[in-house]
Amino acid sequence: MQIKLSDHFTYGRLFRFVLPSIMMMVFISIYGVVDGLFVSNFVGKTQFAAINLIMPVLMILGALGFMVGTGGSAIVAKTLGEGEHEKANRYFSMRVYVVVGGGLAISMLGFVFMPSISRFLGASGDLLESCVLYGRIMMASLTGFMLQNVFQAFLITAEKPRMGLLITVAAGCTNIVLDFLFIVVFHWGLAGAAIATAMSELVAGLVPLGYFLRENTSLLRLGRTRFMGAILLKTCINGSSELMTHISMSIVTVLYNFQLMRLAGENGIAAYGVIMYVHFIFASIYLGYGVGCAPIFGFHYGAKNKCELQNMFKKSFRIIAVVGLLLAITAISFAGPLAKLFVGYDQELWQMTSHGLRVFSIAFLFSGFNTFGSALFTALSNGVVSAIISFVRVMIFEVSAIIFLPILFGLNGIWCSIIVAEVLALGVTGSFIAAKRKRYGYL
Repeated sequence: MQIKLSDHFTYGRLFRFVLPSIMMMVFISIYGVVDGLFVSNFVGKTQFAAINLIMPVLMILGALGFMVGTGGSAIVAKTLGEGEHEKANRYFSMRVYVVVGGGLAISMLGFVFMPSISRFLGASGDLLESCVLYGRIMMASLTGFMLQNVFQAFLITAEKPRMGLLITVAAGCTNIVLDFLFIVVFHWGLAGAAIATAMSELVAGLVPLGYFLRENTSLLRLGRTRFMGAILLKTCINGSSELMTHISMSIVTVLYNFQLMRLAGENGIAAYGVIMYVHFIFASIYLGYGVGCAPIFGFHYGAKNKCELQNMFKKSFRIIAVVGLLLAITAISFAGPLAKLFVGYDQELWQMTSHGLRVFSIAFLFSGFNTFGSALFTALSNGVVSAIISFVRVMIFEVSAIIFLPILFGLNGIWCSIIVAEVLALGVTGSFIAAKRKRYGYL
């Protein structure tokens, strides 16, 4: 039986509804790691470092999709909860068309300025050449990448989370198969990795676009609309936390790379790349849960159903606590084998990566609550609070930790930075949840 946003959610029903979103985010993170796995083992350490150096920029350029998807889906879910289906479709259509136009413009600018961007990041010589090559090829699929991020959220709001998962699996399989074909069989090197990822992003973005353009069985369909500046502004404000999260995380990654280049050279950047790959896979469980449950919160907030809001909040809090403990134990226990998958060919690099991953993974005990808190306020159409949580978490606490902890503890200070940031951010998240409980009624 199809689960609807208006249902009462038991643990079993909630798990079945959010599982496709969690699997979707995990699968996205895994196939995003595939490039690094193939490049590191079959192309070279310099090319692997180039991907890690330029990737934050690609995430920043694609952040429009995250902002419109999360911010817009929350508003559309609330509008559906209020019974305004036609209005919800107009809102949905306008947002998708804005992303398409914005994506094409940003991709052209990114292609032109990629050499300058790579030099600014500190690349030179072979590293510069590899950054420009990978970055320019990825510009060809930037609009698809943005649409992929938009439709991840809207497919859940449309009560089609399984379709979102299937599309993600199809895109992931495309990437994995083409990575093997282009890198291992055809020996296209870094260009092959970029082409494989670009094609997978086009699959993930264009397939749901085609679905929503025609008659379908979901709650949403693309159709005629008009530009609504006030609604777009509200979308941007509501999704500003996700925009802030992705931009700030990308900026922080650049800062990590600067510090690691200074303390450990190219090996430091490669080690951090592996740690971030593993971290992204594990953290995607939190992200998937946030994406999956946000439309439920948004719908019942629009329907003024405080009992279900309280039910969802209590269950979510317990789930995150248990998952956080399991993730931390798993990541610490398997740090060595996970690092060996990427850099087992270099003993010194493997030891650095394994140690860094063990320390880094302690943050999983706290990060889930911060991720959920930000997603909760986005779902409740309070993008300002969500953005504040995201901003102080990364741009104040983590940036400060990355700058000052290495002065006291050297390389270990870098690995500990995220733990300090998540603990401090947890205090901010908890304060907002307590302060806003009467306004929204989730406690």
